[in-house]
Amino acid sequence: MAIPRQLPNAITIARIPLAVVFFVLLLLGGTYGIPEPTLRWIAGILFIIGISTDWVDGYLARKYEIVTDFGKLWDPIADKLLTGAGFIGLAILGEVDWWIVVIILIREWGITVHRLMVASEHVVAAAWMGKVKTAFQGVALGWALLPLHVVIGLGPWTLITFVLMIIVLVLTVASGIDYIVAQARGARQKS
Repeated sequence: MAIPRQLPNAITIARIPLAVVFFVLLLLGGTYGIPEPTLRWIAGILFIIGISTDWVDGYLARKYEIVTDFGKLWDPIADKLLTGAGFIGLAILGEVDWWIVVIILIREWGITVHRLMVASEHVVAAAWMGKVKTAFQGVALGWALLPLHVVIGLGPWTLITFVLMIIVLVLTVASGIDYIVAQARGARQKS
């Protein structure tokens, strides 16, 4: 079965407007889904669908050998828009500490800006550690976005959310260091 050559890129680009819709619904849903639990559930489910497409577009591109420089560049950007919207939304709602979000966003956008700056020379694909970090961010944000406190109680839900965010913070910083080291090695090998 043949698939359209641009399908993986179209899936990647679809995450960008999805991030905007998700962010608006998250804020309208309110803190812990109060006053609007339905919007909070919808926002959480939209995020999970959106972050899941990251795996789908990569799988299709590799399976059908249609990996493109466009996809290598824009896939991480679309991911960062979606996860960034989740982190910022949760911080605005007071559910995740701003200091955690700021450190994560500095790493995420710092690496993204670097990728854009070197894109004319070469495209930097995501490394394995970055992929693990993104996957864990998706799981942690999915947990934090769904108002599961109604099932397990606010105390346990808040504790689990905090622990997950600390793990995400550590993975995000570690993968940023890994990226910087890999780029420094690559630059030394070229010279």
